[in-house]
Amino acid sequence: MASTRDIRRRIKSVKTTAQITKAMQMVAASKMRKAQQAALAGRPYAAMLHKVLAEVTASVVDFSDPIFEPREVKRRGIVLVTTDKGLCGSLNTNILREAAKFDPASTVFIAAGRKGSQFLARTKRQLAAEFSYKDIPQFSEARAIVKFATDLFLQREVDQVDVLFTNFINTLSQKPTTIRMLPVKELHATIAGVAGEERHEALVKGAVEFLFEPDPVQVMGALVPHHLNFSMYHVLLEAKASEHSARMVAMKNASENASQLIKDLTLEYNKIRQASITKEILEISSAALAMG
Repeated sequence: MASTRDIRRRIKSVKTTAQITKAMQMVAASKMRKAQQAALAGRPYAAMLHKVLAEVTASVVDFSDPIFEPREVKRRGIVLVTTDKGLCGSLNTNILREAAKFDPASTVFIAAGRKGSQFLARTKRQLAAEFSYKDIPQFSEARAIVKFATDLFLQREVDQVDVLFTNFINTLSQKPTTIRMLPVKELHATIAGVAGEERHEALVKGAVEFLFEPDPVQVMGALVPHHLNFSMYHVLLEAKASEHSARMVAMKNASENASQLIKDLTLEYNKIRQASITKEILEISSAALAMG
């Protein structure tokens, strides 16, 4: 049986841990609000960009570009978006479980986040590049990832590029999601995060006819790269909102578990102390009776 001194030390240690997890919970909650607002604010723009792209696509008949070229998929590129740090529950475990389903012999990975690159190195999968992104993702970070993935596709090192990330549903729910990046012809129908989940829409030209200046072909040439860059930027926003939400919930659970453990240890300490006092009283009473 543990001594009262050992239990006091454990209680002190757990209290220290609880203070740390409580502080981390408050920090994560603050970052979570900002990340959620950024992700949610980007969804209407993503939906509108999709609609504009649908109108342009329906109007263009003679536009051609190598990134539109469909191919037989022999080698696949995966942009794996994870976190840089842990302590966010099962968030990384869930997305890395999905990444493990891809054939390592025919899959090339682009890692965004240290947890993903560590997993790829540990499992000896092919890692083409590693990128980092800040707590508040920058558009330039998304553009760099898209440029590298596009170069791999244009150089025919991969025949298709997908993005695997954690889609933010709500504070308690984050869903590993895969969307198509390249070839672009396959990407038009997918919007990351709109309405809280992956959503597919048919590209049907609307009843209202639009006029594009200078002409639909040039608009298409400018719009498609922006669409790719913003889609990747929005993916990073969704991933950050998911990360901070998962970390806040994980730290909240850890704090509650620490509080319960402190109660259990305190109860055990009081029982041992009470037993010790009772034993001393019995010894004194027995000695008094023996002398009496």
